[in-house]
Amino acid sequence: MLRRGQRRPRLDWADRVVLAALVRRLPRWLREHRLVSPGTVLRWHRRLIAKKWTYPNRAGRPQVDKTVVVLIERITRQNTGWRSRRIQGELLKLGHRTAASTVRRVLKRLRIPPSPTRDSDLSWRRFLRAQAASMLACDFFHVDCVVTLKRVYVFFVMEVDTRYVHILGTTCNPDGPWTTQHARNFLMTLDDRANDFRFLVRDRAGQFAASFDSVLADAGIDIVKIPPRCPRGQLLRRAVRGHRKARAHRPTAHLQRASPDISAEPLRVPLQPPTATQSTGPYSAATGSPHRSARL
Repeated sequence: MLRRGQRRPRLDWADRVVLAALVRRLPRWLREHRLVSPGTVLRWHRRLIAKKWTYPNRAGRPQVDKTVVVLIERITRQNTGWRSRRIQGELLKLGHRTAASTVRRVLKRLRIPPSPTRDSDLSWRRFLRAQAASMLACDFFHVDCVVTLKRVYVFFVMEVDTRYVHILGTTCNPDGPWTTQHARNFLMTLDDRANDFRFLVRDRAGQFAASFDSVLADAGIDIVKIPPRCPRGQLLRRAVRGHRKARAHRPTAHLQRASPDISAEPLRVPLQPPTATQSTGPYSAATGSPHRSARL
């Protein structure tokens, strides 16, 4: 308990130097109860040697100045349609000589998408910023009693913008009428603020009956159901189908399968339909060559 409550002592470099210098002069009985092990002292020594022989001016590409990084981010945020070449030109006008590849690398590190998709970014975070003020989300969570081990379900509604949670009620058997009644109570609690919300996100559980949706629809709140859970095999088939190349992109897709190879031997008999006297097998009795009409 004492080890969990008390943190390990943090030694600075001055303490480490003193301990490393006096470790040989300590009495024997004190060496057995020292704060650090010999391996720790050797590790400190290796760090000091490595720090002494470190070359500060190493060869290589210099790092991008922080002022230039801030300027690139500011230009990109204010001008969403500009590409890396345009940003490079504007930086050159301001006296900062940078390459277009440097601008692209900085934008990638800042997680800023390229210009064609910068304006059409429909990420979940951007969607929440635009629609969170008018969205609600509801669900159940359960709590098990300590003594009786009885499961109690708690019905709550959360405001997505402020993350404020409304606890509507608890029950051991949630059903459609119970959920509908608490939806009415929730709308009465909101009063005039009910007009500020347009969407309510819920799952497809059986507790949310049609009456529950109708109560919220009367208040002007649209119900948004989460998509149904897809089987694992169907997800795999969709993924494979999405990565499969389209047939139209293959240059030889319009070509049919090659026919069996026909010998280039010239025809010795005229083409004519087989008669009863002629052989219909693979070889003709008259010429001894393959029967061309049958093969064709």
